[in-house]
Amino acid sequence: MNGPHDLGGQMGFGPVAPERDEPYFHAEWEKWALGITLSCGAFGAWTIDESRHARESIPPANYLAASYYEVWIRGIDMLLERHGFATAQELETGRHVEQSRAPNRVLKAEMVEGVLARGGPCDRPVETEPKFAVGDRVRTKNFHPTGHTRLPRYARAKAGVVEAVQGSFVFPDDNAHGRGENPQWVYTIVFTAEEIWGEGADPTLTVSIDAWESYLEQL
Repeated sequence: MNGPHDLGGQMGFGPVAPERDEPYFHAEWEKWALGITLSCGAFGAWTIDESRHARESIPPANYLAASYYEVWIRGIDMLLERHGFATAQELETGRHVEQSRAPNRVLKAEMVEGVLARGGPCDRPVETEPKFAVGDRVRTKNFHPTGHTRLPRYARAKAGVVEAVQGSFVFPDDNAHGRGENPQWVYTIVFTAEEIWGEGADPTLTVSIDAWESYLEQL
């Protein structure tokens, strides 16, 4: 999906200005936003890939005008309504109106540390051998899906070299839409700056991405 999140290589957004000693949160409500996201994710009704896609689906004007945690909250609103945990009216007013779907699991305070420590591993076994090997020259496919994808727009239809075979992992393009995990091999692909950015790019720079096997073609 070519959504407002996919800003790699886009111009006009100003310089990146990291803060010195940046705090984890800039306001108290951001702590609540993180807590709500974790608690709702524990319901087990959606995957991390669907969650990402929900944020990508926020209209560009709203997405680009929002702060980091505002984007999270708007994505959660979408997921709660989609999966029947709240109505649009309830999300708008903050008041319970009708009986809604009950979560499969409730994340309690004493569970948080263990849940975060376990994380959400997405490596999965596959029966096939890797199609590509370290040193192979490959080209990324040129596609513009309406759904979720982890192949960034700036790295499509670009030639690069396989630097590493990372293992096999859940395929997010399917998992975001309820089509199953369908794991694939994932590779680190290295591109020259000129291949990515064109004439005038710094010849000393390279760009690398991790790409699922179905994103790649042999050169």
